Amino acid sequence: MGALFWLLIPVVAALVAVLWSTWALRNRKTGDVAELAGYARFRAAMEKEHSASDPASDAA
Repeated sequence: MGALFWLLIPVVAALVAVLWSTWALRNRKTGDVAELAGYARFRAAMEKEHSASDPASDAA
């Protein structure tokens, strides 16, 4: 019976690996559109902050 228990450990580990790989390779609903929109918001925020602290306008 002990041999069957030791055989059960790698079988369970293989099943967990299969479940994890199918979860990791699933099709996600978010695509490049959401990432590009986030990047556009990031650029707009950086440009807004940069223009507010422009050292050329403070020198006058």
